[in-house]
Amino acid sequence: MSNSIDTVLFDLDGTLIDTNELIISSFLHTLEQYYPGQYGREEVLPFMGPSLKETFEKINPGRCDEMISVYRKYNLEQHDFLVKEFEGVYESVRILHENRKKLAIVTTKLSDVVHKGLKLTKLDAFFPVIVAIDHVEKAKPDPEPVLKALSLLNADAESAIMVGDNHHDILAGKNAGTKTAGVAWTAKGREHLAAYKPDFMLERMPDLLPIVGV
Repeated sequence: MSNSIDTVLFDLDGTLIDTNELIISSFLHTLEQYYPGQYGREEVLPFMGPSLKETFEKINPGRCDEMISVYRKYNLEQHDFLVKEFEGVYESVRILHENRKKLAIVTTKLSDVVHKGLKLTKLDAFFPVIVAIDHVEKAKPDPEPVLKALSLLNADAESAIMVGDNHHDILAGKNAGTKTAGVAWTAKGREHLAAYKPDFMLERMPDLLPIVGV
């Protein structure tokens, strides 16, 4: 498209790394303990994207923190078995890095698990800035995490793009004034994401390269 985009902000789960099975199985494991037989795969798909606090508070405000602990323990134990790479991601991020694009992760995950996922997929070398849920007061779709990443990269919203698999990512980018790109491989389905009108829809991660002028 042009060289006017010098900054790329990525969501992590479901965008750069395939954590879908890990997340679904972590929710199912947790909810089975508290609500046996009440939740299946379809029922937990809407929980992908919002913060754990947001999700579990709606289900059971009184036991929210306890449920988050159960989820996180299982999630960490199963992490390296269930996390996979999405095709074309490593190469695309490496090319962006080599072309001196400013790169950051903006996620609703805790930073220790973010580092684990990046290390496992060897993407850790490319991201000098990570804004995780423990770095902000408000999660996406609030613009705070995106604005924080831009500030740490010394970048402007006008020359940045937020890439994600969830409507929270698209809305956070729009709220912060960046361009936005949805990924068609989202677990929630391409149509769900398209409804939030991202500026671009990526069929594969390499589709991002011409958009940012690489």
